[in-house]
Amino acid sequence: MIKRLFDIIFSILGLIVLLPLFLVVTLLILIDSKGGAFFFQSRVGKNNRDFQMIKFRTMFSNSEKKGFLTVGNTDARITTIGRWLRRYKIDEFPQLLNILKGEMSFVGPRPEVRKYVDLYNDEQMSVLSVKQGLTDYASLEYIKENEILEQYDNPEEVYIEKIMPEKLALNIKYIKDKGFFTDLKIMLKTIQKIFTG
Repeated sequence: MIKRLFDIIFSILGLIVLLPLFLVVTLLILIDSKGGAFFFQSRVGKNNRDFQMIKFRTMFSNSEKKGFLTVGNTDARITTIGRWLRRYKIDEFPQLLNILKGEMSFVGPRPEVRKYVDLYNDEQMSVLSVKQGLTDYASLEYIKENEILEQYDNPEEVYIEKIMPEKLALNIKYIKDKGFFTDLKIMLKTIQKIFTG
């Protein structure tokens, strides 16, 4: 109850405070490349239900047809303004709308696409027992995930066999530790990581 109240209050405040930035970013995206300013993608949320997660568009239109994973900072699908938005995680800000709608929370396991959720084992499926979040332990550990994947010839195989299980283990750890102060710690560490690397 307290977590949901926190999500509602701070998502509304965030949307109000960030409105000028939203307008500037929207304009820059539209000038930079063809397509809309926002990107909608089906993700799996609490209780294994799909929802439409919203982000600022950082890739050229229809790039998701070439794969879900972003590999390296030089991925040719990423637009010029998109690289900057990704560097400071600004592309994630529209998810405040998902939080306000109750589809996500500020802290919780990052929502995954159905393709990868279908590979979860029974224990890993437990991460869907809580509301998915904007940030979590796994986001902190793998804040440079795309750079890690760039080192391999088959990044998707590495993601499925190594990175995804490790992220899910961290998500399960969060579920066991979850609480207001845990969430606050994760949010503060996320802000710190974004600006310090």
